[in-house]
Amino acid sequence: MKSAFTTKIYELARRIPKGKVATYGQLAALAGKPGAARAVGSAMRTNPDIPKTPCHRVVASDGSLTGYSAGQGIATKKKMLEAEGVKFKGAKVDLATSQWKGS
Repeated sequence: MKSAFTTKIYELARRIPKGKVATYGQLAALAGKPGAARAVGSAMRTNPDIPKTPCHRVVASDGSLTGYSAGQGIATKKKMLEAEGVKFKGAKVDLATSQWKGS
């Protein structure tokens, strides 16, 4: 059974538009639990509805790509984000241009 926090994380992740990303910490804060970035990671890891809940759009606070198990892992995550128009600086997402500003 999903907790209220996990349910809220999935709802927030579904609002991240194509071409944008959110950080684990950002989602934790928006869900009312600043500092619970690891719990967001756990929620993404157990995402039961990958097509509906785009966990590939959630990245580390420095723009690093972490924790993706589909396809070839991080390489697949990067390809998916690039295909959606997310901008990178080297191996990291350029958060200045691609971070979701929603709430």
